[in-house]
Amino acid sequence: MTPRRARLETRQASLGYGARLVSERLDLAIRDGSFTAIIGPNGCGKSTLLRAFARVIAPGAGEVLLDGTPIRSVPPRAVARELGFLPQSSIAPDGIAVADLVARGRTPHGRLFQTWTAADEAAVREALDVTGLTGLSGRPVRELSGGQAQRVWIAMLLAQQTSILLLDEPTTFLDIAHQIDVLELCRRLNRERGVTIVAVLHDLNQAARYADRLILMREGAVAGDGAPPDVVTAELVEYAFGLACRVIPDPVSGAPLVLPLGTT
Repeated sequence: MTPRRARLETRQASLGYGARLVSERLDLAIRDGSFTAIIGPNGCGKSTLLRAFARVIAPGAGEVLLDGTPIRSVPPRAVARELGFLPQSSIAPDGIAVADLVARGRTPHGRLFQTWTAADEAAVREALDVTGLTGLSGRPVRELSGGQAQRVWIAMLLAQQTSILLLDEPTTFLDIAHQIDVLELCRRLNRERGVTIVAVLHDLNQAARYADRLILMREGAVAGDGAPPDVVTAELVEYAFGLACRVIPDPVSGAPLVLPLGTT
C-alpha cells in the first residue's frame, strides 16, 4: 500500500524560545488522515513541537514543512485555511454567543469588505451540528460547562474547514465524562471525515485508546514513535516518566493499559 503523504514535517528542526533550546534536530512526519497523540512528562517539549507545527514559533535551525513547503514561507491566512490550532488556554470574549464564536472560524476565508456568505453560514451550521451544539448556539459561551466550551472551540476550528487540527491538551481541566466526549469527537472527525489530528495528551491510557500513532518525548527528544502497543511498554514508560508499571491489554478496547506499581 502506498504511504499516505506527509502533511506536516520537521526536518532537522531545533525548537525553543530565544536562547533556550527545547528540542534539537527533530525529524518527524505527520501523515494525511492520521490521529497522532504526543505524550511525555511535563517540560519534555510536547507543546513546543505542536506550536512549531502551528507556525506559532519558528525553528532556530532546520525546517517545519506544510505539504512539503517551508511553513515560514506560507502566508498566515493560507496556513489558517489548512490547519486549525487550539492552544492550552482559550478565553472567550465577554458576552459572546456560541454561534458568534464559532463564526470567527470563517475569518481565514473572508476578503476585505466581503459580506457574510451562504457558504459561511453553511460552514458554521455544520460545525455546530457535528459538535452537538446547535441547541446551544444562542447561549453565552461563559455560561457553558467546561466540556461544552471545549466543543465550542473545536467547532470554531471546524468552521475554518481545515483538514488538520492541532490540539494542545484539549482534555485538561475536564471531568472524565467530558474528556471522553472530546476524544470521541476527535476520533469521529478523524475516521468519518479524514481530518488529520495531532493532539498533546497527558493521559497515556486515553492516548493509546484513541490515537493510531503515539510520539513519546523525553527531554526534547523522541523516545518512542509508532503504534500504541509499540510505544506504551513498561520499559518505555519507566524510561520517559521514571514510573514502574505493568502494561496489560485494555479489557474494553484492547489498547495498552498502564497500571502503575505503587510502593506497597
